[in-house]
Amino acid sequence: MHRELYIGVMSGTSMDGVDTALVAIEDNRIELLAHDDFPMPPELKQRLLAVCTGQPTNLIEIGTLDHQLGLLFADAVDALLEKSGYTADQIRAIGNHGQTVFHQPTGTTPFTMQLGDAHLIATRTGIDTVADFRRKDMALGGQGAPLVPAFHKTLFQSSDSSVVILNIGGIANLSVIRPDEPVFGYDTGPGNMLMDFWCQQHTGKPFDLDGQFAQQGKVDDILLEAMLTEPYFSLSAPKSTGRELFNDAWLGQQLANHTASAEDVQRTLCELTAVSIAREVLKFQSGPNPTLLVCGGGARNPLLMDRISALLSDWHVSTTREQGVDSDYMEAMAFAWLAQRRIHDLPSNLPEVTGASRLASLGVVYPA
Repeated sequence: MHRELYIGVMSGTSMDGVDTALVAIEDNRIELLAHDDFPMPPELKQRLLAVCTGQPTNLIEIGTLDHQLGLLFADAVDALLEKSGYTADQIRAIGNHGQTVFHQPTGTTPFTMQLGDAHLIATRTGIDTVADFRRKDMALGGQGAPLVPAFHKTLFQSSDSSVVILNIGGIANLSVIRPDEPVFGYDTGPGNMLMDFWCQQHTGKPFDLDGQFAQQGKVDDILLEAMLTEPYFSLSAPKSTGRELFNDAWLGQQLANHTASAEDVQRTLCELTAVSIAREVLKFQSGPNPTLLVCGGGARNPLLMDRISALLSDWHVSTTREQGVDSDYMEAMAFAWLAQRRIHDLPSNLPEVTGASRLASLGVVYPA
């Protein structure tokens, strides 16, 4: 397949900005040419958080947010093009994940909702846009998530030992690559989401830079064990989760009738992320040199990385950056790749990961 350029756009559960990645794809080779982090207006973030956490809303607000996000994502693409020196006519397509405001993959009416009008993105940028990646997989009985393991499969290989790629965004998810076995993956639970919320509430800062706030406290073992009884952690895969479960209300329930300093809660939330991840990763240890490659915002938290490394003492723990793949833009790159798969009508889900009944080419094309 000849060389084509794609742009991936990702706004995750943390809502700390819009990541964009411009990649070149030729056959199975993927090269990151440029990337950018476009800010999300604080007022827009707060309105989105209100919807995500179940506060009363209406169709006017949902439609307004959909429109405003479409414009934001288009602006993010334009900023990336200006920064990189490439032009719209050189880009084959945009892959836009959209902003998830609710994800309910189980029950009598499974659904997922991402906002960000792809028609606006396509017409404003002049570039064909692929969006709505998750619902086809769900229509086939899958969770619609995680979708990134399929991309990880093209980037990383396992020889004689397990390779696990761990993305720590708002939610943490992993991809497991083992010799002679299908790729496997799922959401382990909270990543940065609860830590970000608590840090914002008690320091006014959107996230705990370098884990400094958490390092002022100590782990509250009673609180940690109570949090780890959350039923989601014991569910069998395939499984996926998000802010609709791990939110401020969930944390409030955990803290009810429990006294702890703000610093101790922050430190305990960091330990919750580390322990819930490590317990899952250990299930897939095989071979003499098991490797964990970490990407996402959590890879920049030294306290979190130290705790994961300590809990996985028999594993080689590093970031994907050390393997030549920028750890901050892995997911944006993945949605560029997913767009390429859709443009060429190639399968892009992994039924063994999502639980879908069959392979499918995910996404809907919105022509410019």
